[in-house]
Amino acid sequence: MLRRLVLTATASAAALAAAVPAAGAAASPLPLPVSLLERPDRLTVIVSGTGNTRTDGRYELECRPAGGTHPSAESACRRLEELAREQRDPFAPVPQTRMCTQQFGGPATARVTGTWHGRQVDATFNRSNGCEISRWRTLQPVLPDTRS
Repeated sequence: MLRRLVLTATASAAALAAAVPAAGAAASPLPLPVSLLERPDRLTVIVSGTGNTRTDGRYELECRPAGGTHPSAESACRRLEELAREQRDPFAPVPQTRMCTQQFGGPATARVTGTWHGRQVDATFNRSNGCEISRWRTLQPVLPDTRS
């Protein structure tokens, strides 16, 4: 259905641009609103093992606009956009060559699947060492604070 909307919007813009006479210049297509071309981000976040029944569970997170069942949807979407502006991939795994401190941050795990900025996401998170703990914290509040 989205492709049909985009094609229809593109065809309509082209038809409108062709119908409007250009004053002494070649006709150019009208810009389409960005919102017509962008698909909203939709992520499923499954958290377990935090020891807190308020944070364990399955959440739907939608961004642009913020919504879904995620308890902190607006701040979670803001955090994802912040990371995007910094050109950081919040779902990238820890590089295998990175040295990490051997500390255990607890048994919490999370899986994030869905679509973010037009690409498929399937990422797992844990708190098994210093690098993974840092990765988890970077994604808060998309992932819950395990200390609460």
